Amino acid sequence: LYTKSGKPRNFIVSACPFFDENRDFAGTLAMVSDISELKKAEERLKASLKEKEVLLQEVHHRVKNNLQIISSLLNLQAGYIKDKKISGMFKSSQDRIRSMSLIHERLYQSRDFAKIDTVDYIRKLTLSLFKSYKVNTNLIKLKVDVKDVFLDINTLIPCGLIINELVTNSLKHAFPGGRQGEINIDLSQDKDNKVTLTVADNGAGMPKSFDLKSEKSLGIRLVSILASQIGGSLEIEREKGTRFKIRF
Repeated sequence: LYTKSGKPRNFIVSACPFFDENRDFAGTLAMVSDISELKKAEERLKASLKEKEVLLQEVHHRVKNNLQIISSLLNLQAGYIKDKKISGMFKSSQDRIRSMSLIHERLYQSRDFAKIDTVDYIRKLTLSLFKSYKVNTNLIKLKVDVKDVFLDINTLIPCGLIINELVTNSLKHAFPGGRQGEINIDLSQDKDNKVTLTVADNGAGMPKSFDLKSEKSLGIRLVSILASQIGGSLEIEREKGTRFKIRF
């Protein structure tokens, strides 16, 4: 509404009809409150929130770009390395950086910075690994089953790195000589808010001599460290392939 001088004011109106003893309409009781100052404060708060969202979006965008620059530098350096083992180390580092970069890309594109579309993130991460290792998808299938689980960035980054290491390990070792097989990724949450991440393959399996505590592979050690970082327990099953289960 407008005052006599033409100033706009905001009001909230609560109204209730009342009736006489014959149940005939007798009038309306209304309470009118001036909420102009509250509306101004709300607009200031919205503007401030919008500024912070834009700033946070820009931060994620820059982190993503910086990680991509690091990945490109590693790729450039790897081009000068003739030793395949060392070159492979550079490639593994690129994959790890890509898994983190992808999270910041998802957050940059998201309207909700508190959570990321976990299914979309895991699919994009694993498909980029399949592409990176030039996997024949007619031979090796990928199945992703993610229930309604939403993880914050502090949990999703370690989980992304764990998935990156385990899927990479499967692609490198589980299907030798053009062997057919399947990689399964499951993520679910029970009623006690315990999350279970399972990465499994039906490939050649790990050697019987494998021992997690004495394993020298950086990838497997990294999985163990990351599982501890999110307060999780790590189990390994070696029947009909290999199954890693992290519960946190």
